[in-house]
Amino acid sequence: MANTQTQAIYDARTLGKPRMLLLGFQHMFAMFGATVLVPALTGLSVSATLLFAGVGTLLFHFITKMKVPAFLGSSFAFIGGYAAVVAMGAAQGLDQAASLPYACIGVLAAGLMYFVLAGLFKIFGVKKVMRYFPPVVTGPIIIAIGLTLSGSAINNCTTNWWIALLAVAIIVVCNIWGKKMIRIIPVLLGVVGSYAVAACFGLVDFSGVAAAPWVGAPFQMQNTAFSVFANPNWGLAITAIITILPISLATMIEHIGDMCAISSTTGINYLEDPGLHRTLMGDGLATALASLFGAPANTTYGENTGVLNITKVFDPRVIRIAAVLAIIFSFSPKFAAVVAAMPAATVGGVSMVLYGMISAVGVRNLVENKVDLTVSRNLIIAAMILVLAIGINYGPGSISFAIGGTSISLSGLAVAALVGILLNAFLPGKDYEFGTNLRGDLAVNLGGATRNPNWREEHPDQAKL
Repeated sequence: MANTQTQAIYDARTLGKPRMLLLGFQHMFAMFGATVLVPALTGLSVSATLLFAGVGTLLFHFITKMKVPAFLGSSFAFIGGYAAVVAMGAAQGLDQAASLPYACIGVLAAGLMYFVLAGLFKIFGVKKVMRYFPPVVTGPIIIAIGLTLSGSAINNCTTNWWIALLAVAIIVVCNIWGKKMIRIIPVLLGVVGSYAVAACFGLVDFSGVAAAPWVGAPFQMQNTAFSVFANPNWGLAITAIITILPISLATMIEHIGDMCAISSTTGINYLEDPGLHRTLMGDGLATALASLFGAPANTTYGENTGVLNITKVFDPRVIRIAAVLAIIFSFSPKFAAVVAAMPAATVGGVSMVLYGMISAVGVRNLVENKVDLTVSRNLIIAAMILVLAIGINYGPGSISFAIGGTSISLSGLAVAALVGILLNAFLPGKDYEFGTNLRGDLAVNLGGATRNPNWREEHPDQAKL
């Protein structure tokens, strides 16, 4: 393995600066579509998203001793959390712009949870801690994340079904029949293709693009988490934390799966050196910092792992070049306006695939970890998580109660996650052991169609495990 790392770094150095820069652009291109799609779906700032994807990636590399070739882009897992908090804010008379900073407070808390898990891993080891977060809990939670978002995808599609279906068709064709880089970026191509067709038919309003300056600040303070403290609504802040914090359970396990995938691709065991506790802290710090400034939560990107496999250049410096390029692009409000002008139908078509893929990944997590649903404890845990998450979301919307005069609301996903974790902890029969099934450990990539779809073909030995 050491020889593999040395050879990869040597190959990168012999490429020279122009080719290194070209590889950096390729990595930025791979993460671009998925990263900017998250703010397009949630209402967060595109420019801030790019800025803190770049800054977060550089922080991650610093904490992991500059060893891990990972890029941190926007996480799809928290989209449901943002939507839930915005809905709860609307019930209290707040618009989306006023509610999103409260959601960012919740994501900040989720980012800090990475440090807690990293500490537990360092003290007790991965296997002992992961026993309390088995696939019978995480799988249904991931399924629920996608299903609770499905309504918004269909609503966007109804604005123009032809454009939405075109986006779906491009993603499917590129994902199934695409080769090399085409197969890595199906979502970006789906967005660009359907956007271009909509523009040709006069379905896009470019007035905001024309008015936007070429250079400007990536974020405004009124859109950051700091703005909450000017006139805080403590009830909504606590609600946001309780709503979004359980989602970190799924994303932390996704992180572990991504680290396994990167290790398999490069032939270097990053779980041992620099260590899973360091990679978790890097991911958590990037997420916490991004949320403070109004950007989405970050996660390690499978798209870039796919690029590593295509190029066979594993030098982390190439990823850092991509991070710097993302930071440079973040200072262009003109580009952000282009993304903001994206037709709702394009967003709907892409998100229909994406949200469905997220739910399918949850099913895959259960199947590939061979969760036995004929066992009563497993069936009860999965059933309670699904019915609570979906039932509350499409029923009352949330469960509210008061503590000391402060009104707290829990989303369906938050209630479901808490109940699932508690049931798994107290019901007898815990038999899950992390690390015995690499295929199952990798079955948690919430990016769905944006991840590397041909990993099994490229790693047949690991895929058999």
